[in-house]
Amino acid sequence: MMDQIFPGSFTIDWTAVGLAALALLLAVAIAYVFYRIVFAAIDRLTSLSETTVDEMIVEKIRRPVKWSFIALSITIVAQINPDLQSIWEPLAKFLRPALLGWIAYTLVKAFTAAMEFRLDASDDPVAVRSRRTRVAVLSRTATFAIIFITVGLMLLGIPAVRDIGTTLLASAGLAALAVGAAAQPALKSLIAGLQVALTEPMRLGDLVKVDGEVGRIEEIRMSFVTVRTWDERVLVVPTSRFLDESFENWSRQSEKLTGPVFLHLDPATEVAPIRAEFERYVSEHALFDGRNKVLLMTEAYPESIELRLSMSSKTIGDLWALRCDVREHMISWLRTEMPDALIRHRLEVEAANERVMEGK
Repeated sequence: MMDQIFPGSFTIDWTAVGLAALALLLAVAIAYVFYRIVFAAIDRLTSLSETTVDEMIVEKIRRPVKWSFIALSITIVAQINPDLQSIWEPLAKFLRPALLGWIAYTLVKAFTAAMEFRLDASDDPVAVRSRRTRVAVLSRTATFAIIFITVGLMLLGIPAVRDIGTTLLASAGLAALAVGAAAQPALKSLIAGLQVALTEPMRLGDLVKVDGEVGRIEEIRMSFVTVRTWDERVLVVPTSRFLDESFENWSRQSEKLTGPVFLHLDPATEVAPIRAEFERYVSEHALFDGRNKVLLMTEAYPESIELRLSMSSKTIGDLWALRCDVREHMISWLRTEMPDALIRHRLEVEAANERVMEGK
């Protein structure tokens, strides 16, 4: 019937199709049963562990391993059935590297999640930021390498692409120059990201000052770093810039810092009472950590003197709040107790007019 409608058309061997389909179903069934047995044993072993890290890793790799078992089983069964092999092998050239890349990718993500879970239990905030930065940068580097290699292996399954690769290998010198020139920015960013992970000039959560702006490191990527300022703006800075140019890191070793408050007063001001009140107030303040409290006259000008009131606190946020409180308290105290110490540059027009009127 089909030959009469379509003369010269091919005929379908439904028996061969049925056998190939049966072989495919058998392969999937065997792989699924094997997957359930293997992971049942693995789940039993992880349940005996006291930590939840094992369960996290197993849960991440469960899906890619299941599909890998299925692909492996189909490959084995296809060796017996030539019809299934003729259909499966062209697809397998793409699926095998994709599955291997998927497994490697999920392993990286699983170990990254496990390391971050362990970091959350640490008490040292500086060590946590240091390790979290290394984990973030190195995991992104590994992810980039896995994706790059996986895509390359998948493209090699295309005959035309493989022929292009052979042609390029024949002219390897020119190809290396061209690829090197084109990939220079990407390689520079990659190397900069690895240097940041290894040398740690800044870490996630560090408070830094760059381009006159102060903010915390929110994200470190291979090509850029994001800095969140106090007013919720986000600065996007190239990663290589932190290695090529200088910047301030206010929490490199710890969050403990000493900060100043400056007062500009009349040159005739007596400093001793101000020092005594400053030391009394800071000593009783809840945010003072007991390390530094010093009042020094740092400058003397013809019309004013500069007093620097230094104090310390456990964290940068506490230090900022302490400085604001000290500044507000000292100005209020001077206004009440020593008003003559405050500098006045006011033009008293009304008083001058009254004096003029009295003179007349």
